[in-house]
Amino acid sequence: MSFNEVASNKVNSVNYTQYTVWELPVRLFHWINVVSVLGLIFVACIMMFKAELGITGLEAKIAIKQVHIVMGYVFAINLLMRIVWGFVGNQYALWKNIIPGKGFTAILKSYMGSIKNGKPQTYLGHNPLGRLAVTAMITLMLALLISGLTRAATDVYYPPFGGAVVSYIAAEGVNPDSLKPYDKTGTNPEKRAHVKVLKDLAGEIHEIAAFTLMFIILLHIVVVVRSEVKEESGLVSAMFSGKKRLKDKPEDVLE
Repeated sequence: MSFNEVASNKVNSVNYTQYTVWELPVRLFHWINVVSVLGLIFVACIMMFKAELGITGLEAKIAIKQVHIVMGYVFAINLLMRIVWGFVGNQYALWKNIIPGKGFTAILKSYMGSIKNGKPQTYLGHNPLGRLAVTAMITLMLALLISGLTRAATDVYYPPFGGAVVSYIAAEGVNPDSLKPYDKTGTNPEKRAHVKVLKDLAGEIHEIAAFTLMFIILLHIVVVVRSEVKEESGLVSAMFSGKKRLKDKPEDVLE
């Protein structure tokens, strides 16, 4: 028997165990989130470079913002559903098993040590670094959700807070429903100034959170690719099938 045949037999003799990990709601959240975030980034880039793209009319500017807001609603509903599922899903979806808590430092130290030793610990759910990344991304997405809805309300008077904004800034005796975005007619100047402060603050938070999230997403992709190549983690395929095939016993498997 040749050396290549021996090596092939050893590879084929490795026993893999298949586990069910990600439930359908988690997988749907992931891919809807991917599409909505990419869409939001694309439209945001159009908004940032509208002058260079020749978009100058007020109606066109408002229309682009409205598209961004509608896409933001999809993003927001999807995120809220995932947050709820984090309390009712299986053990790998639960927030208590994702958000770092008591004893996490020791878990992270053990995982980092296993990487340095060349034998990374295997996890069915998120590994310790993944838990940190997911916690950071969810926090930033919540900041984007809140600041985005605030901005939508104070900028173009969109729900769920737009009604409260127009009722607040409408001048005495003026029907709030008659107010139009970027039109001062029928508004109280002092109250409009108060809303502008909130609008600007929400805009700054939204921008900072968006750029930070984009950086973490890029880092996340790099780490996932590395994990697929170096550790045979099966992360990508599991987000389609919901299952992982692993040769080593996972640290977080149920007995």
